[in-house]
Parts: sequence; C-alpha cells; structure tokens
Amino acid sequence: MRSIDDLDVSGKRVLLRSDLNVPLDLKGSGAITDDGRIRASLPVIRKLSGRGARVIVLAHLGRPKGADFAERAAGGPSLRPVAARLGELLGRPVAFAGDVAGPAAEEVTSSLGDADVAVLENVRFEPAETSKDDAERAAFAGRLARFGELYVGDGFGAVHRKHASVYDLPGLLPHAAGDLVLAEVAVLRRLTESPARPYVVVLGGAKPSDKLAVIGNLLGLADKVLIGGGMSYTFLAAKGYEVGNSLLEADQIPQVRAVMAEAGRRGVEIVLPADLVAATHFAPDAAHDVVPVDAFPADREGVDIGPRTRALFASALADAATVFWNGPLGVFEFPAFAAGTRAVAEAITKVDGLTVVGGGDSAAAVRSFGLPEDAFGHISTGGGASLEYLEGKTLPGLTALESGS
Repeated sequence: MRSIDDLDVSGKRVLLRSDLNVPLDLKGSGAITDDGRIRASLPVIRKLSGRGARVIVLAHLGRPKGADFAERAAGGPSLRPVAARLGELLGRPVAFAGDVAGPAAEEVTSSLGDADVAVLENVRFEPAETSKDDAERAAFAGRLARFGELYVGDGFGAVHRKHASVYDLPGLLPHAAGDLVLAEVAVLRRLTESPARPYVVVLGGAKPSDKLAVIGNLLGLADKVLIGGGMSYTFLAAKGYEVGNSLLEADQIPQVRAVMAEAGRRGVEIVLPADLVAATHFAPDAAHDVVPVDAFPADREGVDIGPRTRALFASALADAATVFWNGPLGVFEFPAFAAGTRAVAEAITKVDGLTVVGGGDSAAAVRSFGLPEDAFGHISTGGGASLEYLEGKTLPGLTALESGS
C-alpha cells in the first residue's frame, strides 16, 4: 500500500475516509461519551492539512435505518457534533455539510481553501453506501469522487466492510493508506507472523459466536487464551456449569466444545473464570455476591469475573511476551462491576512485550479507567476489523488500498 507521503497533496482536494464512529449519549444529551477515535484520526488530518491539502472527511456514525437519506437523517445520529469536536481538537473551524453527496456537500467542498478541513454528513445516511448491489455502490462512489482529486483511507475500523466509501471509491481516484491504517496492519502482522512467546490472548465481550473463528485461527499461534465477559458463560455451560440468567448462546455450545477440544489437541491452554460476580439483575445498583463457578445460583446473572479469576488471569499474563486483548471482562460501564476489566487492563500494562488492545469497548474501558494509553503497545481503533484480520479474512478496504494507484 502507498502511504500519504507518496502523494502530492498541496492544493488538492483529498477525500479522507476516517473512522469517527464514536459513542454518543443517545438516552440523554446526545453528547460524545468517548472521543478516542476522533483523537486517533487527528495526526493524518493535521498532516494532510499541514501539507496544504483541502481535506474532506468522510465517515459513518452508527447504523441508521430507513429507505432513503431523509428517513435515515431524521432518525439517525448526525456527524455534526463530531465535526464540532474535531474543530475543538484542531483549534480551528471545521466546515460541515448537511448532506453527503448533494448541494450542501458541493458548496462546502468547492469553497475550501488550502489547508482547510470539512466533514460531510454521515455516509450511512445514503443507503447506497452499504448496498450489496455493486452498481448502486459504484454510482454513489462516483458521486463522491467528483468532490476530490485524491483518496486516503485511514478508517481502519471500517476496512472490513465492502462499502462505497471504503471499497469502491479508492478505485476511482489516486489513493493511499493513511498512517493509522498502516500502523494497524503492521501491528496485526506482528500478532500473526511469528509473535514473541509466550503469546496470551484475552477475549471478553458478549457473544462467543463473534469470536469462535478468531479463537480457531489463533490456536496455531497462541499459548494461552483467557476467556471472560459475557462469552465466558457459554464456555462454562459447555463444561456443564450452571450459569443462571447470565448471557448464554446455547446454540453455540457444540462449537465451543469443539474449539476447546481442538485447543487441547494443540496444547493451547484455555483459561476460564474460577469465580464470578453474581447479581440479582442487570442494573448498576443490583445486589451481588462473589461465587465460585461450581456454585452459581440459578436465579442470578453474571456481571464480572471474581477476585480469584482476576488473580488467575494476572498470573497468566505475568510472563507474556505478546498480548492481544479484545472485549471487557464484565459490565465495566457499571462501576460496581468494573473491577475485573480494570484488573486485567492493569496486568497488561505490566507486560514487558507487545501489548495490543483490540479496539471498541476495550479501548473505551482503558480510557474510562484513566490508564495512560502509552502503557499499552497499541490501542486499535477497529475492533471488528482487527478480529476479522486475526481470523484470517480478506478485508475489502485493505484490498482496495493495495490495488492500482
């Protein structure tokens, strides 16, 4: 992939596909609750602007529903507050277009001067952005391409999507990969091509169905796989433990058993919780107790790993040379149930080797705990994209950036 250092951007209109898919307080003020992805996008925006480019940022936010732009814009999240926050971080005005490929975008992009920055409205307000019809996507990409002279793909969190602004648009303009994408790919290659050992993978989050393929692919690389969070209850159920009202994918139990059996054959240790925090119900102030996994009450719900498990996981991480972590180990958004995720995060900061936080909720947890981001080797901006790369899948956005010029 070419880098932006290979492009002459001075005075050129550069369509920059960024990942600004930040969480919003949709039940309250609508404010941005974690601006980590905006901050991660700043270096490339500053670099392009500093070299005299007219930067036109394309990004998505959420998964708006509706048959057309008007319907999606009426009910979906706008990028307007994201553009405002970007302007605050840059310390200068950022223009905003209230549509994606219409008259507002035409006016804003045509009025940019050298080094100016603009953000177009949520690309997913246009149904063609995510269409499975190649012709529809291509037509939309063509409408976007008329605004730019160059394309830079820097939204790693979207490269696993075959979407118009990620996959089709690069083929219409001279293009390059942004520094964020190049850094992500370099780190993921280190995780998949002869990683330093011991190699410990920590997986949490809600559902094993999202990560079984990743575990299967990593069994040829990892030495230990630590499993917590919501997905651990299906693993525990597969071993015959009671999990009460905890999150459970019962239909995945046969696949989970197959993965555990394969791990055993390959000599990879799968480490499951030894104790859990069992709550009466899912609420920040729910009554709760710590119970061993072999005595979980049938009327309780698991919300965090217990202290024995925290120590067990920390011990497994202590001598690691490579660590990949994706997914919280409990309901970290509720302070009463954040101790497990915090303990694992703190244990990872003590690892003397490559440590990678796999984006999404894990990265948000690191920031919510106030842990220094430089205590980790790399914090990914693309959880889903990282997982699909580790699963061995071809990522459409990377394929597009690698092809042609």
